[in-house]
Amino acid sequence: MNLDESAVGHLLRMDEVIPAMERALADFSSGTVVQPVRTMLPVAEHGGFLGLMPAYTGSALGTKLVAFYPRNTEVPTHHATILLFDPETGEPVATMDGRLITEVRTAAVSAVATDRLAKPDASVLAIIGSGVQARSHLEALGLVRDFREVRVWSPRRAAAFAEEHGVDAAASAEEAVRGADVVVTATTSPTPVLLGGWLSPGAHIDAVGAPHPDWRELDEETLRRARIYVDSREAAMKESGDVIAAGEAFAEIGEVVAGTKPGRRSAEEVTLFKSLGLAVEDVATAELVYHKALGGGA
Repeated sequence: MNLDESAVGHLLRMDEVIPAMERALADFSSGTVVQPVRTMLPVAEHGGFLGLMPAYTGSALGTKLVAFYPRNTEVPTHHATILLFDPETGEPVATMDGRLITEVRTAAVSAVATDRLAKPDASVLAIIGSGVQARSHLEALGLVRDFREVRVWSPRRAAAFAEEHGVDAAASAEEAVRGADVVVTATTSPTPVLLGGWLSPGAHIDAVGAPHPDWRELDEETLRRARIYVDSREAAMKESGDVIAAGEAFAEIGEVVAGTKPGRRSAEEVTLFKSLGLAVEDVATAELVYHKALGGGA
């Protein structure tokens, strides 16, 4: 079976991916998933990376090949292919485009974290960035909280994004963030775009950019103020410049889903979920798409 992006998009629903990510994250943190930290091959002269991300969940076996070129402007920064194999025989059963799966599962994972960590009455969302992750996070987080106000800021496309999605364009990152209950950083910036002094007590942050040990999206005060949650401790301490700078992470979000670690503990606490993306998220989402394709689901 070979599914291109259009076919994947026909089968992929955010409201189905979010609970699938809850299960995948809990399984990962409980140790029932076999998954190494991804291999990232630098393509230095073009500023890109090629990643290899395999995982075995028990019911699904697969890998994602992902090219990440953060300088891209005319084409997406991410391109990916996911391969699924029969876990009993090793036979390849499906090849599918992984760009849209990456886009959707990343936001779905942030929605899982936001549901567990943001204040129940969170009503103001700030998004720093205006690319595909900004768009997918707007959709996903709206499924777990009822936002009355959404502000977006980016250096180039904030006004166009705001008009397209019916949200407010902020004049600066600071203006977007001040007073926000939930903050999303979805950028390709290698230097901090979020300052801790802008954050309100009780804010929750979903940080999905800076997937490199030398890159940062968050300043020192943000890291000092926030209780830090990650998708994978091992990956975060190897790949995330923000978590490496902080020196530790309190918990994996899968531990919170499973009930072995606490989520938000007070209305004043600042919480931070640093997302790097895990192979199990891709494989579990691809498995969902594959079974819907087999059953003719839409």
